[in-house]
Amino acid sequence: MSSGLAPLELRLGHRFAVIDLLERALTHASAVAEAHLGHAASYQRLEFLGDRVLALVIADMLIAAFPDAEEGELARRLTALVRNESCAEVALEIGLGNWIRLGGGEIQSGGRKKAAILGDVCEAVIGALYLDGGLSAARDFIAAHWQARMLNWSGPLRDAKTTLQEWVQGRGLAAPTYEIVERSGPDHAPSFRVAVTIDGMPTVVGAGRSKREAEQKAATAVLVAQGVWRPETHDTH
Repeated sequence: MSSGLAPLELRLGHRFAVIDLLERALTHASAVAEAHLGHAASYQRLEFLGDRVLALVIADMLIAAFPDAEEGELARRLTALVRNESCAEVALEIGLGNWIRLGGGEIQSGGRKKAAILGDVCEAVIGALYLDGGLSAARDFIAAHWQARMLNWSGPLRDAKTTLQEWVQGRGLAAPTYEIVERSGPDHAPSFRVAVTIDGMPTVVGAGRSKREAEQKAATAVLVAQGVWRPETHDTH
């Protein structure tokens, strides 16, 4: 596989000294299972590392770009920029799906185009860049693909749960309650469905890769349904 990774290295802007790192970053757990390799042969550990490196670099970029922003605003911007969807978009931009190693089942189900897998692999590649070339290599890649996103982001500066709670309280209602209605998937990649209940309103369910993400999705759905946020950008009226 390593002999075919030169075009990807060019897109990443980094020539790997230890090409095994990049190969591991591209290896899904399904491929590991079929080859009867150890758990550490998949991208999961690199994804864990890359997620933290991405957050650190984006936080540093935000501090420099928005010197007058308060912590809450910086946190909102950071959350939007490091979410899995943003990573998946970057993966699509560089054609990362073409190099992902998948098991037969995942290939048949269109794994190369699945946003969850693309986002995870993008984070794993960032982890590989960090281990092979240090923070500067990871920073160069992140800056190249997140700088414009950072400057052009137009989402709300408050998170959905906070906005919903303030909106509900402003109408004299009790605070929303959140309840997990379903947890599925393996331990390393769980999926949650959370219901939010507000007095006098239909229960709304949101889905996400964590309890917090599912809660935010549910709150967002209520805000959009009530016309508080626009569905396109979630800007407040």
